[in-house]
Amino acid sequence: MAKDQTKRLKPAIVQEDKDVVAALAALTPPYAPANAQYSLANLTTAQTAMTTAQTTEVQKQGELDAARDTANTTEWALHNQVLEAKKQVAAQYGSDSDQLQAIGLKKKSEYKKPSKKKASPKP
Repeated sequence: MAKDQTKRLKPAIVQEDKDVVAALAALTPPYAPANAQYSLANLTTAQTAMTTAQTTEVQKQGELDAARDTANTTEWALHNQVLEAKKQVAAQYGSDSDQLQAIGLKKKSEYKKPSKKKASPKP
């Protein structure tokens, strides 16, 4: 038994396991283990369960990817609408209004005025 069974097996190991099950099915005389838990029927059942689980995983991953794309699209749609709404507030109420400040923007009067730079003395 492996030590850490929470980590996925490498695809090469999974393929090797499939090859072993296929080789066991072709053995002559037929494979007949002393422990029935490792019979060809049980191995084939486990392989079928693994294939079904992998197929389900791929399908659910596709659904997850589609849901993530939909969420991303709707997030951007909302964000772009909010940006345009901020512009509309500035246009409707003015760039120095309390309403502009209420939606999280700075009033025009809150920005620092540009200052003149002092001329550096020439040597």
